[in-house]
Amino acid sequence: MTAKPAKSASKKASGTQDARELAAHAGEFLIGKDLRVTRLGFGAMRITGKGIWGEPADRAQAVRVLRRAVELGINFIDTADSYGPSVSEEIIAEALHPYPEGLVIATKGGFERPGPNRWTENGRPEHLRAACEGSLRRLRLERIDLYQLHRIDPKVPAEDQLGTLKDLQAQGKIKHIGLSEVSVPQIEYAQTIVPIVSVQNRYSISDRGSEDVLKYCEKEKIGFIPWFPLAAGQLSGTESPISRVAAQWKATPSQVALAWLLARSPVMLPIPGTSSVEHLEENVAAAALKVDEGKMQELSQAAKAK
Repeated sequence: MTAKPAKSASKKASGTQDARELAAHAGEFLIGKDLRVTRLGFGAMRITGKGIWGEPADRAQAVRVLRRAVELGINFIDTADSYGPSVSEEIIAEALHPYPEGLVIATKGGFERPGPNRWTENGRPEHLRAACEGSLRRLRLERIDLYQLHRIDPKVPAEDQLGTLKDLQAQGKIKHIGLSEVSVPQIEYAQTIVPIVSVQNRYSISDRGSEDVLKYCEKEKIGFIPWFPLAAGQLSGTESPISRVAAQWKATPSQVALAWLLARSPVMLPIPGTSSVEHLEENVAAAALKVDEGKMQELSQAAKAK
């Protein structure tokens, strides 16, 4: 397994057609059996300010990153009303509306933001309805393709939260419903109220605490969206086993980590985020890496040994 160094990604992606072929190497997945997405998406949390709060340092750069993501063949963008709050959704609309055919924008509701790096669960039905309406307005959409409950608020009956999303779905304001940071029993219970097409849990090559959830998603053909897929740089560093493997493969640690995720499961939908075009191109180049069973085991053991 070999990869071009990160700096060569922009050269390889010089033409629009060639650029789109990069993300296509990741393969496709059907969310809800009708939303066809490339399995390497883009997480739009980091196009906001420090602490996921307020405006980014360079809004024009954030716009360029989003447009470049689409040029590279990404057609699945994940965001939330709490990113900014509101800022991420507003920049997505500024950069990409009117949206190209086939672009799926997933957003989330269920948090309030009292300040930078502060998150407060709010699953009250009135809050979720207002959050959905706000996302529709900011994204300039009549219907959200995938609306995810950012957290199940333990202070509010789960059936009230899920029932609210079911009502919004019946009203035509959202098409499909997903969950975030949930256990298998929580998914099973949610399925008794409304169909669930995606689950977004923390997962990476070095953090596999949601292995049982991933296996359940495989069995049920539910999309699994790993957040924190690159462990925010924790896989890098000269002493990291992943870095040593990456050096052998002439790739970057982030590329190796993404390639491992894509090879791990056909329902895996990584959404690495960045505020840099260069890092975006590096991430998308990882889609061309192929990890065989032997390398999967090597990487898995190396991450555990860290």
